[in-house]
Amino acid sequence: MRDLLTSALFILSTALAAQGPVSLSLQQAVDMAAEQSYMVQGSKLEAEKSLAKIREITAIGLPQVSATGSLSNYLQVPTQVIPNFFGNEPKTLEVQFGIPWSISGGVQLNQLIFDGSYLIGLKAVRELQNRSVKELEQTRLEARVQAAKAYLGVLAAEEGARLLGESLPLVRKSANEAAAMTEQGLMESTDADRLTVQVDETENQRRTLLQQAAVARAYLALVLGLPTGTPIQLTDSLQPLLDVPTDADLVNRPFDPSQHVDEEVARTYVTMGVLNVRNKKAAYLPQLSGFINYQEQFSSTEFEPGNGSFWFPASMWGLQLNVPIFSSGMRKNQVKQASIALDQAQVQLKATEQRLLTDHLSQQAILISAQENYQTGKRSLALSKRIFEQTSVKFSEGMASSFELTQEHGNYLAAQQTYIQRIVDLLKARVDMHKALDLY
Repeated sequence: MRDLLTSALFILSTALAAQGPVSLSLQQAVDMAAEQSYMVQGSKLEAEKSLAKIREITAIGLPQVSATGSLSNYLQVPTQVIPNFFGNEPKTLEVQFGIPWSISGGVQLNQLIFDGSYLIGLKAVRELQNRSVKELEQTRLEARVQAAKAYLGVLAAEEGARLLGESLPLVRKSANEAAAMTEQGLMESTDADRLTVQVDETENQRRTLLQQAAVARAYLALVLGLPTGTPIQLTDSLQPLLDVPTDADLVNRPFDPSQHVDEEVARTYVTMGVLNVRNKKAAYLPQLSGFINYQEQFSSTEFEPGNGSFWFPASMWGLQLNVPIFSSGMRKNQVKQASIALDQAQVQLKATEQRLLTDHLSQQAILISAQENYQTGKRSLALSKRIFEQTSVKFSEGMASSFELTQEHGNYLAAQQTYIQRIVDLLKARVDMHKALDLY
């Protein structure tokens, strides 16, 4: 799988650099979508954002260092009036206690020593990272499913155009023969016109299928995250993909919902809910932190910061304890809300499990029906083709009318359309079963 992915990405980069076509097998296409599609790119960025959030929360318990600094200069030093303690006259004195120039700078280190919420938070961030990884896997699964459907849609439309192209030579030959017999007076013009209309309708249907194939290729490029207009060459053929033995036996594959990525994601929400309850309960515990501070201050009547005689150091350390006592029921209700959210996550987990089991049973029934309908459509197509070819021979020999020929050709066209639709239904059912089994 890794080799296929590597080769797909190498082919992509080379093709884009050369502005040439991109050649892909079905497996390479689904692997490329898992890495290149726009939804996966968005999910990767979301995972990176979650990782940055994890590092942010982790940093709360690590040492925090901050620095401060200030510079002040009194344009006029404040004057204070105080009683005259030295005599009776004058009764008051005007003094200035301030210093015109003052500079201070300091560094403080803060360290969280104990916080129950932080300890629970460390476990929560690890689970958050696990959830982001699972959600990315979930997005990649959806991208693979879309790529497979788009790839197979192109092949189905091209197969329909090919089948229509097979019958065109016979219809054209019959129309030309009818036109010649009309000119000779051996056939009415209505019979020749009927065959001409049949040729035009067949060509129109073929053009429609080719246009659908072109639209499907454009959608495939979008799913793969390729620039609009990038030529894509599909290296896999339709029939070998229809005959893959492992796909034919998908209905018998055992299924364990606990291994499906959707249930794994749901379990992460339950785990996060458990940790959230513990986090809210940890709010009842005290919080202890410590700090160390060092600063120096310059004070002088002149601005001479280079003079060390006017710099005075100071330092201290301390502890801060915060003990929650009474919150008027706030913390209690926060715990209650977290417990309810946990119950909701557990209900969602159970619902996800049941949904996966139901989807699997439903896809089994759809796939069995699609396989049976495909075989029926394949037999009907072969029978209609044989009848049309025999009628065409009879028409050339004058043993069948143009009405019979156009009728059998119409039946053949209807069988072709039914067959192509049965192919589409079968391929879609197989892709959906792969998704239900989480096999992509």
